Amino acid sequence: MRKMLAAVSRVLSGAAQKPASRVLVAARNFANDATFEIKKCDLHRLEEGPPVTAVLTREDGLKYYRMMQTVRRMELKADQLYKQKIIRGFCHLYDGQEACCVGLEAGINPTDHLITAYRAHGFTFTRGLSVREILTELTGRRGGCAKGKGGSMHMYARNFYGGNGIVGAQGQIFEAYNMAALWKLPCIFICENNRYGMGTSVERAAASTDYYKRGDFIPGLRVDGMDILCVREATKFAAAYCRSGKGPILMELQTYRYHGHSMSDPGVSYRTREEIQEVRSKSDPIMLLKDRMVNSNLASVEELKEIDVEVRKEIEDAAQFATADPEPPLEELGYHIYSSNPPFEVRGANQWIKFKSVS
Repeated sequence: MRKMLAAVSRVLSGAAQKPASRVLVAARNFANDATFEIKKCDLHRLEEGPPVTAVLTREDGLKYYRMMQTVRRMELKADQLYKQKIIRGFCHLYDGQEACCVGLEAGINPTDHLITAYRAHGFTFTRGLSVREILTELTGRRGGCAKGKGGSMHMYARNFYGGNGIVGAQGQIFEAYNMAALWKLPCIFICENNRYGMGTSVERAAASTDYYKRGDFIPGLRVDGMDILCVREATKFAAAYCRSGKGPILMELQTYRYHGHSMSDPGVSYRTREEIQEVRSKSDPIMLLKDRMVNSNLASVEELKEIDVEVRKEIEDAAQFATADPEPPLEELGYHIYSSNPPFEVRGANQWIKFKSVS
């Protein structure tokens, strides 16, 4: 009996030396998948839309959670670096809208092409670039995804055509709608409706806020952009519609940004702090996914906390690199104008200053 008690004591003491969360996670049997009801999309010129239920596997749920947390923490770190004046210039943060970029990526193929506007950090990450490359670009260092010369609004990856520094420059939209419909192009037009155009609410700016109907003759969907499963299923539906040869489709994702329009905008002069807090407490995309996974036995709170810790470490390591990496030398100012071209000279700020351009 004493030997048995001693053996049990050794087992318990060994377990106590391990992190409690790991012991709990190891002891649980999780479900492989779960089915959830999702909000029905509003439809324009469509007889049927995306499904109203979605299957989430444990593997996908953990992947989506990690990706959304990474985008959230990356943007909060960018906020901190900007306030420390390590990041300069314009900086448009994406926190609050994570379900859009992660859900869209989950509904298309890596070989599909994507172009976005100036709030581009989240899409840059989901398209395959690392947090280190993104933060280092934000700080204007050589290790950035655009060699430190693009900054917040000019990041690029394979099949991703970056942000655009001009408001509204991602297309003369109605002309683009028309040509896409005439030629039946397999194009998904996406409006990330975060409820404000810079500092103006959609209700003050638009006589009709049904943006998913703005394509007129192009079919449209209005989607809950705070629910990653809604976004994923709507994107799959839209992609299948386009690939079938039916032409373009328009998606309006109803979402919300927690930060102001840019870092120069405190974001509370045209909306209340209470409004922001209400969205955080009731509709936060990460919280919604977390609650679904925990309540359906797809993951435990402890396991998700471990992911949070790992993500924070990844962000901190990337930030340290982004602040220590050297800036590009001045002589490289004219580099990379063309992808494949013999070296040539570029005039500087005046005619006596010239820079060499190398592809």
